[in-house]
Amino acid sequence: MKKITILFLFLGIATLIQAQQGNFSITQAVTGQYRELSPKKYYMLSWMPGTNNYTYLDFTIGKYFIGDISSKPAKEFLSLDNINPALEKAGMEKQGRVPFFDWKDKDNIIFTVDTQYVTMDIKKKSVITTLPFSSLAENQDYNTTSGFLAYTIENNLYVTGPDKKVRAISDEKNKGIVFGKTVHRSEFGISKGTFWSNSGTQLAFYRMDESMVTEYPLVDITEKPAVLKMTRYPMAGMTSHHVTVGVYNTVTGKTIYLETGEPAEQYLTNIAWDPADKNIYIAVLNRAQNHMWLRQYDATTGKFVKTLFEEENARYVEPLNPVYFIKSAPDQFIWQSQRDGFMHLYLYNTDGKVIRQLTSGDWIITSLVGTDNKDQFVYFQATKESPLERHYYKVPLAGGEITKLTGEKGEHDAVFNSTYTYFMETYSNVDVPNVHMVMTTAGKEQKTLVRAEDPMKGFNMPKMTIVEIMAADGKTKLYGRYIEPIRKDSTTKCPAIVYVYGGPHAQMVTNSWLGGAALWEYYMAQKGYAVLTLDNRGSSGRGFEFESVIHRNLGIAETDDQMKGIEFLTSKKYIDPERIGVHGWSFGGFMTTNLMTRYSKVFKVGVAGGPVMDWKYYEVMYGERYMDTPEENPEGYKNACMLDKAKDLKGKLLLIHGYIDDVVVPQNSLSFIEKCIKNKVQVDFFTYPTHEHNVRNMDRVHLMQKVTEYFDTFL
Repeated sequence: MKKITILFLFLGIATLIQAQQGNFSITQAVTGQYRELSPKKYYMLSWMPGTNNYTYLDFTIGKYFIGDISSKPAKEFLSLDNINPALEKAGMEKQGRVPFFDWKDKDNIIFTVDTQYVTMDIKKKSVITTLPFSSLAENQDYNTTSGFLAYTIENNLYVTGPDKKVRAISDEKNKGIVFGKTVHRSEFGISKGTFWSNSGTQLAFYRMDESMVTEYPLVDITEKPAVLKMTRYPMAGMTSHHVTVGVYNTVTGKTIYLETGEPAEQYLTNIAWDPADKNIYIAVLNRAQNHMWLRQYDATTGKFVKTLFEEENARYVEPLNPVYFIKSAPDQFIWQSQRDGFMHLYLYNTDGKVIRQLTSGDWIITSLVGTDNKDQFVYFQATKESPLERHYYKVPLAGGEITKLTGEKGEHDAVFNSTYTYFMETYSNVDVPNVHMVMTTAGKEQKTLVRAEDPMKGFNMPKMTIVEIMAADGKTKLYGRYIEPIRKDSTTKCPAIVYVYGGPHAQMVTNSWLGGAALWEYYMAQKGYAVLTLDNRGSSGRGFEFESVIHRNLGIAETDDQMKGIEFLTSKKYIDPERIGVHGWSFGGFMTTNLMTRYSKVFKVGVAGGPVMDWKYYEVMYGERYMDTPEENPEGYKNACMLDKAKDLKGKLLLIHGYIDDVVVPQNSLSFIEKCIKNKVQVDFFTYPTHEHNVRNMDRVHLMQKVTEYFDTFL
């Protein structure tokens, strides 16, 4: 069963209110974007299998609707009014909200109720089957074909079948050995630890031995007395965990392990089954992350079959997506690679030979959707029009011209029906809050479901502009988002805040609603601050060279580019060059501290959240990809170390860190504070005792109020 996270659930059901003339409250600035100030939108957009009927959830009223491609409006088809009676009749408790569901087939849906998977007939509105699982179960992976459920309890893996019999795949007492969970710190596109075969009768799973990895202490203050909780955290250059892949057969009840071999410290990523469920394909990456082998293994014996091909790069290779097999030609598959500098699609055969490159150009594939039922076209999302936009396209599998499917400028998402004749499109841009449409794959608009009105209507909205700024190299165009301050006095100069991330795998500026900004940035502009966000070299969406230019030298090119943003700001006559602030989180926290110390005469105030202060304290997978090991790159680690720069801090800097942060461990901020003490430099610090790397839920209002007050006080 897919896990779907909608921020609405954490912030509460939206209560629609009429916007009041004026500025946002701090609560609206933090939560309003997802609540009363969210553009009208639907959730759970999907197609009923094998039909041209679409469904969606109207979350504001808690009801599902179903429609077809005709001009007729959609009709209600599922709500608590018909779900709860069916649950009660089956001996289960009523629910307080409609569940998210997956389609089993066109007549049946699957969803969870408390500790049971429920199959419900949507026509009869009756429960067909239930599948119980433990209240301790995590990482649930339900296969709709076979009806088997995989899940973990603590560090062990279990499977329950339609017979409701629990099968223990592992019984490991050593807490340092973990089954069925994500590995390699969820890098390389890894988001889960179990992988069902197409038939749902075999389960591939990760087994991770991290018993040799150094433990890091985190403290849980909710106990009396506080409890020390250790987490395995492999820091750059230190011993990492060892991973293998097992295969459990639900028919024989036996488990075998793939012979992935040595060295033990390698990365096993992008696991995929072939169409016949006979072989498993894995992208194997060396620890240095500069050499990848796509390998085939026999799923029955575990034997290594062959290496199909290899990819190497002097900087790094980063496989992110598994092979995609062609339905009508099971000996062919699509591979996604940025070997030519941009992420593109390649058609291979299972002998490891390239049949053809399907896409090319100075733009990137952002998502491979799949092929139609005749395998005539390949459908994908890409940045072909602009790095600021996401559109959908199709290209003939046999090779040929690319056809654009989405029309309006902006950021598009799409859900295709099973025959790829229609798709539901969702898009926005800086002028359009949200649109849901039904389109044909010939590019024709079939039906409009929603065209949202501006939810900010009546508020005092600052002007936002997407700007172009030349990078420090003098040849690369950068994109920024500039929000002009609302000035109360035209004779008084305004302070400015740079909101920054600046690292790989993130793009902050897009041609989408609000320009991709958090509403807090507009809130600060309402208060009289100019706010600039610039996607420097090192961020994503622009190809390999753009993102990897930071290799072995984190924090150099990025801050050089950010200073070009400062030149843009200070060119505005109404900006006070003596009152420039900066704020960012995680990599953005590192960037904030870097800018505050490297350009101490420029930045007066900074707020750094969850910052990496010394990259030797960061984890192996991400850290060594961009920096190599501390032993291999001592100069790079030294230049990127904020601890050595603590003595250069001149302005007011607030560090904020989650007390139980297991991503950027608190040692980073604490070590920087210690250096400040030794150098007689004042620095401010605040911690969130029960939060990890991010401050979530309503506590985030407290966080952003603190950030706001810090700028109000000192900038």
